[in-house]
Formats: sequence, structure tokens, C-alpha cells
Amino acid sequence: MSLLLNILWIVFGGLWMAAGWLIAAIIMAITIIGLPWARAAWNIALYTLLPFGSTAVDREEHTGERSLGTGPLGVIGNILWFVLAGWWLALGHLITAFGLAITIIGLPFAWAHLKLTGLTLWPIGKMIVPLEDD
Repeated sequence: MSLLLNILWIVFGGLWMAAGWLIAAIIMAITIIGLPWARAAWNIALYTLLPFGSTAVDREEHTGERSLGTGPLGVIGNILWFVLAGWWLALGHLITAFGLAITIIGLPFAWAHLKLTGLTLWPIGKMIVPLEDD
């Protein structure tokens, strides 16, 4: 079932938003300062391309351990992310969700884009895990 949903997702806006995440990852990697965010953007690009069967969870809750991304440095990193890339990626998810919500068939995909908007705004300290591990 996840395979079918992921194929439909790609057709209904998933490819568009995954490309946006990939562009953000490339821009962050080119600027040496952005390297800490490049890997996270790449992981979320893959998650945005194939979201069904996986979920984003808080790293500290999932592993039970604190890390650099879950403490004060993670908050600073998320603020910088929001200013540099988060707002326009979130806007892309919102516009895509609005376009999909107009049709009844697109409602589940619109809801998925809305859930991705939260991850888009505050990604540091999150990790992508298969649904079985959630």
C-alpha cells in the first residue's frame, strides 16, 4: 500500500517539494557554513519524495539520548534554518497543500503536505524512521 501511495504522492506534488529540499541541500553544501544543515535537508528531501511508510520523530524521544541537535545549539540551528530556508520550503508545502485540498482526491495528500510543513519549519533534532520503529 505504501508503494501505491508513494507513487501517487510523487504525481501530486511530492516530486516538486522533494526538488525544493534537494536544492536547499545543495545550496547549504556549497556554502561551507551550511554543511550542518545540508545532510538534514538531504534526508528530508528523501522523506518528502517517499513519505508513506516513514515518519519524522523527535530524536531525543526516539533514542532516549540528548544530542547536539536537541539542545540549545539545535534551537539556534533551527532559528537559522527558518530564516535561511525553512520559510520558503514551508510556503511551498502550504501552496501545494492548498492546491490539492481543492479536490476531494487530493485531500489526503494535502494533509501530508501540512504535516511536512511543521518539519520544514523546525527540522533539527528530528529523525526519519520507518513506521514500524515509531
